[in-house]
Amino acid sequence: MKKTHIIGIIIIAIAIGALIATLGSTSTYADFTEAMANPDTEYHVVGKLDKAIPTEYNPGINPDEFVFHMVDNKGIEKKVVLHKNKPQDFERSEQIVLIGKMKGEEFHAHEILMKCPSKYNDTKNPVATN
Repeated sequence: MKKTHIIGIIIIAIAIGALIATLGSTSTYADFTEAMANPDTEYHVVGKLDKAIPTEYNPGINPDEFVFHMVDNKGIEKKVVLHKNKPQDFERSEQIVLIGKMKGEEFHAHEILMKCPSKYNDTKNPVATN
Protein backbone atom coordinates (compact mmCIF):
# COMPACT_ATOMS: atom_id res chain seq x y z
CA MET A 1 0.00 0.00 0.00
CA LYS A 2 1.04 3.52 -0.65
CA LYS A 3 1.66 5.92 2.19
CA THR A 4 -1.25 8.14 1.05
CA HIS A 5 -3.66 5.19 1.16
CA ILE A 6 -2.68 4.41 4.74
CA ILE A 7 -3.12 8.04 5.76
CA GLY A 8 -6.52 8.11 4.05
CA ILE A 9 -7.67 4.99 5.90
CA ILE A 10 -6.54 6.46 9.22
CA ILE A 11 -8.44 9.71 8.56
CA ILE A 12 -11.60 7.78 7.64
CA ALA A 13 -11.29 5.65 10.81
CA ILE A 14 -10.92 8.77 12.98
CA ALA A 15 -13.96 10.37 11.30
CA ILE A 16 -16.08 7.26 11.89
CA GLY A 17 -14.95 7.12 15.53
CA ALA A 18 -15.83 10.78 16.06
CA LEU A 19 -19.26 10.26 14.49
CA ILE A 20 -20.02 7.26 16.71
CA ALA A 21 -18.87 9.14 19.82
CA THR A 22 -21.09 12.10 18.93
CA LEU A 23 -24.15 9.94 18.35
CA GLY A 24 -23.57 8.00 21.56
CA SER A 25 -23.53 11.10 23.76
CA THR A 26 -26.69 12.75 22.47
CA SER A 27 -29.58 13.09 24.85
CA THR A 28 -33.27 12.75 24.06
CA TYR A 29 -36.43 14.67 24.90
CA ALA A 30 -38.43 13.26 27.81
CA ASP A 31 -40.63 14.19 30.72
CA PHE A 32 -39.82 13.99 34.42
CA THR A 33 -41.32 10.49 34.71
CA GLU A 34 -38.96 9.05 32.11
CA ALA A 35 -36.01 10.95 33.57
CA MET A 36 -36.79 9.49 37.02
CA ALA A 37 -36.93 5.97 35.56
CA ASN A 38 -33.43 6.38 34.05
CA PRO A 39 -31.40 8.62 36.39
CA ASP A 40 -28.09 7.82 34.65
CA THR A 41 -29.31 9.11 31.28
CA GLU A 42 -29.18 12.76 30.23
CA TYR A 43 -32.46 14.21 28.96
CA HIS A 44 -33.95 17.37 27.51
CA VAL A 45 -37.06 18.12 29.59
CA VAL A 46 -39.54 20.69 28.27
CA GLY A 47 -41.89 22.59 30.55
CA LYS A 48 -42.90 25.85 32.17
CA LEU A 49 -41.81 27.68 35.30
CA ASP A 50 -44.07 27.08 38.30
CA LYS A 51 -44.58 30.71 39.29
CA ALA A 52 -46.50 29.74 42.45
CA ILE A 53 -43.25 28.58 44.10
CA PRO A 54 -40.52 31.23 44.57
CA THR A 55 -37.12 30.79 42.96
CA GLU A 56 -33.92 30.58 45.04
CA TYR A 57 -30.78 32.36 43.90
CA ASN A 58 -28.10 33.80 46.17
CA PRO A 59 -25.01 34.82 44.18
CA GLY A 60 -23.19 35.75 47.40
CA ILE A 61 -23.25 32.15 48.60
CA ASN A 62 -23.11 30.21 45.30
CA PRO A 63 -23.40 32.11 42.00
CA ASP A 64 -23.56 28.84 40.04
CA GLU A 65 -26.69 27.41 41.67
CA PHE A 66 -30.19 28.54 40.77
CA VAL A 67 -33.15 26.59 42.17
CA PHE A 68 -36.72 26.74 40.85
CA HIS A 69 -39.72 24.48 40.21
CA MET A 70 -40.86 23.47 36.74
CA VAL A 71 -43.96 21.71 35.43
CA ASP A 72 -43.25 19.45 32.44
CA ASN A 73 -45.60 19.03 29.47
CA LYS A 74 -47.42 16.17 31.24
CA GLY A 75 -48.16 18.31 34.32
CA ILE A 76 -45.55 16.83 36.66
CA GLU A 77 -43.84 19.41 38.89
CA LYS A 78 -40.25 18.93 40.10
CA LYS A 79 -37.59 20.95 41.86
CA VAL A 80 -34.81 21.93 39.45
CA VAL A 81 -31.23 22.78 40.38
CA LEU A 82 -29.52 24.66 37.56
CA HIS A 83 -25.75 24.64 37.92
CA LYS A 84 -25.35 28.06 36.33
CA ASN A 85 -26.25 31.58 37.28
CA LYS A 86 -29.85 32.79 37.01
CA PRO A 87 -30.67 33.63 33.36
CA GLN A 88 -31.75 37.16 32.53
CA ASP A 89 -35.56 37.60 32.14
CA PHE A 90 -36.09 34.06 33.46
CA GLU A 91 -39.53 34.81 34.89
CA ARG A 92 -40.72 36.09 31.49
CA SER A 93 -39.97 32.82 29.69
CA GLU A 94 -42.89 31.06 28.03
CA GLN A 95 -41.20 27.68 27.80
CA ILE A 96 -38.05 26.11 29.27
CA VAL A 97 -35.88 23.27 28.00
CA LEU A 98 -33.56 21.77 30.62
CA ILE A 99 -30.61 19.53 29.81
CA GLY A 100 -29.52 17.29 32.66
CA LYS A 101 -30.26 14.26 34.84
CA MET A 102 -32.45 13.31 37.78
CA LYS A 103 -30.78 12.99 41.19
CA GLY A 104 -33.30 11.62 43.64
CA GLU A 105 -36.41 13.81 43.46
CA GLU A 106 -34.56 16.77 41.89
CA PHE A 107 -33.61 17.43 38.29
CA HIS A 108 -30.03 18.73 38.04
CA ALA A 109 -29.51 20.72 34.85
CA HIS A 110 -26.24 21.94 33.39
CA GLU A 111 -27.86 23.82 30.51
CA ILE A 112 -31.09 25.76 29.99
CA LEU A 113 -32.81 27.05 26.87
CA MET A 114 -35.66 29.54 27.18
CA LYS A 115 -38.37 30.64 24.81
CA CYS A 116 -39.18 34.20 25.72
CA PRO A 117 -42.08 36.30 24.44
CA SER A 118 -41.18 37.89 21.14
CA LYS A 119 -40.93 41.64 21.09
CA TYR A 120 -42.22 41.51 17.51
CA ASN A 121 -45.55 39.85 18.44
CA ASP A 122 -46.63 42.45 21.00
CA THR A 123 -50.24 43.25 20.12
CA LYS A 124 -50.82 45.49 23.15
CA ASN A 125 -48.30 48.13 22.04
CA PRO A 126 -47.94 47.95 18.26
CA VAL A 127 -45.15 50.03 16.80
CA ALA A 128 -46.47 53.02 14.88
CA THR A 129 -45.22 53.40 11.34
CA ASN A 130 -45.28 56.53 9.26
